[in-house]
Amino acid sequence: MAARAPMPRRLLAIPLGILCLLLAGCGAGPGPPKPIGEAYVGPVTLNIRKDLSLRAPVAASVRHGERLEILQWRRRFAMVRTGKGVEGWIDGGQLLRPSQMERLKDLAASVNRMRSHGRATVQDPLNVHTEPNRQSPSFYLLQEDVWVDVMRHRLEPRAPFTKPWLVTTAAAPIKPPRTRRQREEKEEIPRLPMPPAPKLPDDWLRLSYGYAPSDTKLAPSRTSMDDWTLIRLPDGRAGWVLTRLLFMGIPDEVAQYAEGHRITSYFSLGQVTDRGEQKDHWLWTTISGGLQPHQFDGFRVFVWSTRRHRYETAYIERNLKGFFPVQIHPVEAGQSFPRFSLVVREKNDGLAQRQYAFQGYRVRLVKRVPWQPGSEADRQATPPAAPPPPHAPSPGFWASLKQTASQWRKGLLKSPPQSRVN
Repeated sequence: MAARAPMPRRLLAIPLGILCLLLAGCGAGPGPPKPIGEAYVGPVTLNIRKDLSLRAPVAASVRHGERLEILQWRRRFAMVRTGKGVEGWIDGGQLLRPSQMERLKDLAASVNRMRSHGRATVQDPLNVHTEPNRQSPSFYLLQEDVWVDVMRHRLEPRAPFTKPWLVTTAAAPIKPPRTRRQREEKEEIPRLPMPPAPKLPDDWLRLSYGYAPSDTKLAPSRTSMDDWTLIRLPDGRAGWVLTRLLFMGIPDEVAQYAEGHRITSYFSLGQVTDRGEQKDHWLWTTISGGLQPHQFDGFRVFVWSTRRHRYETAYIERNLKGFFPVQIHPVEAGQSFPRFSLVVREKNDGLAQRQYAFQGYRVRLVKRVPWQPGSEADRQATPPAAPPPPHAPSPGFWASLKQTASQWRKGLLKSPPQSRVN
């Protein structure tokens, strides 16, 4: 029997190529899903779960500010993918849009240019929110031993937090216009007229308010408000906390004179040496009741008496409507004493900036100029000034009295005395 001729190489390469193509097609599965949006983590930490269930195992934990890719969206939950490729489900209400993250960074940059109104801490852990809203994401947990700078206050209604919509919905496809035959074939169904609105019940006032007002006027709606404080964290970030849970860091030997009022800001006006210790002269602003549109209704200056070795009141004003910023002006050329200024609403409902001079143990109003309301960030967008130099040791009682009498005698000879501001 004759030997069979071998198969040519050209014909053998054809089935081998087909086999390689089949193997390659079977091994390459579907590619990773394409993202339909992006977001950033809002809270301090957030768990990504492997399945759409609160009891599902945790696939990964992400921290505040990390970027995530959104793959799917089911009601309030989103399927995301981290930078390391881990995929899982997460609560969409705890995510931030890129614009929100940029706004949070801009807020921190503007706050770093503002002057602080004092330092504060907490007695219990407190959440720092991205927005002045209780339901907004909390990106920092303020502990008891952490001190923050108080920047400004704001009143906000207690309303539900509007969760961001993070998915960009694709535009609906444009349908081609219907032909004449299609319009003729479609059966037109006439719409029924709208029924008249039902009549209000006779006791609709009692059903709405729980009681019937005595007069014809409707009872005004009462919206619950919250007082929020913008703070600057030690790492430079900024956020919002509830004001009533903050405690200002002024010494207790001064805070004991608050008389039940809440201290909203405090500043050091200089120092004096007594028995080898440095004691500060303090300026503070207080408010008697919460939930007010203004930041303080009175201010007070405390001085340390080297004769009695205690704090005494040098100046006090009450029944004001004051607003931030409160500024401490360092001693400049041609001046002998430090000055401070406050923004106060006058009797004609206009805002005025009052500037006071602190002269040892005396406080004197030296200037009053109109104040134009505007952006607080713009008004305070200057670097913090250097602290004022410490005061020299205070003279004794007789020397101070002699110096005061000499100043009064010079004032009587030059100009009429200024009236005290009440």
